[in-house]
Amino acid sequence: MLFPELSRLTDVALFLLRLMVALVFGTSGWNHLKSPEERSKSIGMSKGFTIFLGTAELLASLGLAFGVLTQVAALGLILIMLGAIQKKIFVWHLGFWAANGWNYDLMLVVMNFVILVTGGGRYALFQ
Repeated sequence: MLFPELSRLTDVALFLLRLMVALVFGTSGWNHLKSPEERSKSIGMSKGFTIFLGTAELLASLGLAFGVLTQVAALGLILIMLGAIQKKIFVWHLGFWAANGWNYDLMLVVMNFVILVTGGGRYALFQ
């Protein structure tokens, strides 16, 4: 390891990662819930599913931010993003680097995977 002294900041780094992912999914979930009819049309889903999706994203983001059921929240968000990637590739036929392509979605899958396998670090309400 080139900078071994940085390993003492692992928990801080994981906490910041959790906060960043929570911010992304929290705002996305809020947008789904704020205007579900409009949002459902833009993502090609039913209004009911859009409300479910927004609720799941918002609850998972709160779990990540506060460290409550962190691994469950990360796993749920991975599944949501795999669904988004599937839709972008097979329904909308978007490429990896296309405008609104699935590069961003894959990055969020990997970020949540890091949270899943590490438990998100020690900074949490419940460990």
